[in-house]
Amino acid sequence: MEVERGLPFEPRAFAAEVHRTLNDVRGWARFHRVDHGPVRVRVALSSPRMTIRQCLPLRTGGELSCWNGRRSVINALRWAKGVPQYDGDLAAYRHYLINHEVGHALGHDHRHCPGPGRLAPPSWSSSRNPSAAAARTHGPTPPPRPRPTPLTRTMGGGVPGVRGDR
Repeated sequence: MEVERGLPFEPRAFAAEVHRTLNDVRGWARFHRVDHGPVRVRVALSSPRMTIRQCLPLRTGGELSCWNGRRSVINALRWAKGVPQYDGDLAAYRHYLINHEVGHALGHDHRHCPGPGRLAPPSWSSSRNPSAAAARTHGPTPPPRPRPTPLTRTMGGGVPGVRGDR
């Protein structure tokens, strides 16, 4: 896990939320946090300005999150406020956001919204398809996978750590 210094978020709380989301029984895979490499995925909570840099060459405009290289970059503004498509359900949006970006790390491309009132897959892009917002994701939906996937610690102080358009 990486939490940019100066952000108003507790790194341990962010790490715990990401780990809980990724290890939900409905999740993409089983993830295991490790203190050092090798790792497949890092999850970074970054300011809009840092997100712009970390997501290049993707143009986020400081508004979107992304997957780039081995890092899922979570825009701290989106983490704090969510998006209108989630009608104020910040917890559900955060689950979607983590699953969506880490899903890219696991090779999952964007999928279409299945229709109004139906649950959308975590790989549905709520930012690119706001008109399909009637279909919401309520956390992870793919079947569980039994093998652990190493994550990493990149923060100091003993905080374990773990493509784009959200």
